[in-house]
Amino acid sequence: MAFLEMASEEAAVTMVNYYTPVTPHLRSQPVFIQYSNHRELKTDNLPNQASVQAALQAVSAGQSGSLALPGAPTSEGTILPGQSPVLRIIIENLFYPVTLEVLHQIFSKFGAVLKIITFTKNNQFQALLQYADPLNAHYAKMALDGQNIYNACCTLRIDFSKLTSLNVKYNNDKSRDFTRLDLPTGDGQPSLEPPMAAAFGAPGIISSPYAGAAGFAPAIGFPQGLSVQTVPGALGPLTITSSAVTGRMAIPGASGIPGNSVLLVTNLNPDLVTPHGLFILFGVYGDVHRVKIMFNKKENALVQMADANQAQLAMNHLSGQRLYGKVLRATLSKHQAVQLPREGQEDQGLTKDFSNSPLHRFKKPGSKNFQNIFPPSATLHLSNIPPSVTVDDLKNLFTEAGCSVKAFKFFQKDRKMALIQLGSVEEAIQALIELHNHDLGENHHLRVSFSKSTI
Repeated sequence: MAFLEMASEEAAVTMVNYYTPVTPHLRSQPVFIQYSNHRELKTDNLPNQASVQAALQAVSAGQSGSLALPGAPTSEGTILPGQSPVLRIIIENLFYPVTLEVLHQIFSKFGAVLKIITFTKNNQFQALLQYADPLNAHYAKMALDGQNIYNACCTLRIDFSKLTSLNVKYNNDKSRDFTRLDLPTGDGQPSLEPPMAAAFGAPGIISSPYAGAAGFAPAIGFPQGLSVQTVPGALGPLTITSSAVTGRMAIPGASGIPGNSVLLVTNLNPDLVTPHGLFILFGVYGDVHRVKIMFNKKENALVQMADANQAQLAMNHLSGQRLYGKVLRATLSKHQAVQLPREGQEDQGLTKDFSNSPLHRFKKPGSKNFQNIFPPSATLHLSNIPPSVTVDDLKNLFTEAGCSVKAFKFFQKDRKMALIQLGSVEEAIQALIELHNHDLGENHHLRVSFSKSTI
């Protein structure tokens, strides 16, 4: 860190304004400039003062200031001695998958990223990210903590890690050491080709176009001062490749098609699963366009989501959950669309088109539903409850659907909403399928979602 005293406040403002939208680099290191709390520098007793003064006199002819001074902010961050270059990152409201590549591109704006490890803990997607220098970590935390990667979702929560260095054993889609291109992938797949690995290791920008998932453009813009503004349509000048967004790298031989919006759902209970049931369940994590239960193998189905990000999200949250006594499995399909049956083709109502359904949760940009996406849980969030409906009415509704009600409470400030805790996650999944959009009378249809809270 250093202090720099300009000839006038106007000159200081000119400098900060000039370098805010475009971060300057000195010897490949980004330099961040902000106002200090100090009004002037005392340099009388410093060593090497003669050479410093000579340098100042040499450039003083070029100093000028042209802007009137607004109320200049003073936000001087301090680096603590021994502060770690490793950040711990938690992604909240994970509506779209956030991959290692996406994190690398965002955090590379603040300096050379050496290593990243991603993992899930306490049902939250987290990452550890190591910079070359603690100062880079400090500025990245200041700029990005609390910001959304995409509009209204994927919120970054950033702290300093107690670790001072990360030990990365494998270069794959979960962990990466950008200083070691020779590491194995650890899962039997070929390691990255050197040009590809070099591209990931470079601090530059991937420039292929990305229109935003389901029309939701990335929302992070880069430093304005050190507060990050939400700039629709860009991660600063950064755009993301489709393979980075889909949550997996395009590795030859991988089953399914990365970037595909169609899921293959297997191990279903053929006696109880319906296209409408899958539409309601998968619709918690995105807008389902079509569902096809296989005619000759009814324990398998195809579910087509609005885009690849929603497909990845639904797969992450629902694969491994129990539905009607069987453990559901979801993977990316090799099909890129669900075909509707041709005229006269026997189908028994197993293929349904839901693309114009009024029950889609994510049609509205910036909808609150983006911020309330949680893994399946035994506690359900109920909303759109009319005033005449009582606790007993709702308990009876769920009991009649075959659920054991463990607890119930209305929201204190808004009686249109409530939480209901059922006997198991499986019960809650089945209740959501059966009772979402249930007609409660008075032109009110019950809305059911998974809750992160318990009663």
